[in-house]
Amino acid sequence: MKKITYLLLFFISISFAQTSGKVSFTAKIENRNSDTLTIYGPKKFKLDIPVNQKGIFQSSFEITEGLHQFTDGKESSILYLKDGDDLSLTMNAVEFDETIVYKGKGEKENNFLAQKALTDEAFELGLESLLEKEEAVFKAALEEKKTEDLAKLEGSGLYEKFVTSYKPMIMQESFMLQQYFNQKAQAKKIEGIASPSFDYENHKGGKSKLEDFKGKYVYIDVWATWCGPCRAEIPFLKKIEEKYHGKNIVFISISVDTDKDHEKWQKFVTEKQLGGVQLFADKNWNSDFIKAFGINSIPRFLLIDPAGKVVKADAARPSSEELTKLFDQLLK
Repeated sequence: MKKITYLLLFFISISFAQTSGKVSFTAKIENRNSDTLTIYGPKKFKLDIPVNQKGIFQSSFEITEGLHQFTDGKESSILYLKDGDDLSLTMNAVEFDETIVYKGKGEKENNFLAQKALTDEAFELGLESLLEKEEAVFKAALEEKKTEDLAKLEGSGLYEKFVTSYKPMIMQESFMLQQYFNQKAQAKKIEGIASPSFDYENHKGGKSKLEDFKGKYVYIDVWATWCGPCRAEIPFLKKIEEKYHGKNIVFISISVDTDKDHEKWQKFVTEKQLGGVQLFADKNWNSDFIKAFGINSIPRFLLIDPAGKVVKADAARPSSEELTKLFDQLLK
């Protein structure tokens, strides 16, 4: 959930980014994962900060006030930057979120964000068990989390503009998680029954339908070339394909790109050397197969068994350890 939340907050931060300014940023990171930190922000802002000879990341730069994200290529965290901020970050990359501490001007807002990441992660750990319960139980837990988050936001003496801007994000996060519950609940309804079929254009020529793969497990990635989170899963998907090569499973990627991006899809598959079976949905989001699974956001992953029945209508992502555990159990 943390990754989903970060993407949401980073996206809607653009809506309240207004004034420009200059900030100073220093980071001392033990057991760092990379020699470069990258900061992303509003208006397509991107800044690479290399580590110096003293082992410190240090830079002063112009920003547009609002939420930013820093990443070391493996982990990431959210920042709130405004004119005049002078932040000093210390952390241990082995325990990334747990050890983040900010000092200096702007520390209150950013320590709040770091602590919220921990509470979000704790909520995430209990999310699967909550999804198994009645919707009323899930809603009560969601309401409790929202109330606690708002109380911390409003009672911590934070920068007024930050509080005003961040409050609707907490509300939006709650809405997003409710939608996530609805998606999971809908997906469970079709697990254990015969899967809807498809008959889509194959990148290698001709068409392929689900029945072509009967007798094998079928792991399906629903994606699009324009989808950043989809592209982020590609390296993990390639590793999964390699790990289970020769096993009783086939990997299928179904693009929901529109017809105008058909050529873009063809080139992307070739240039990125995508493996598995690469298919192009006939009517993008309106394709019968896509609608049958209620897919309205991507990436989305599905798992079909050798008899053609749905095992998981909302399967784990390739980057998740849960997927490896599932495959190891099924493909003994």
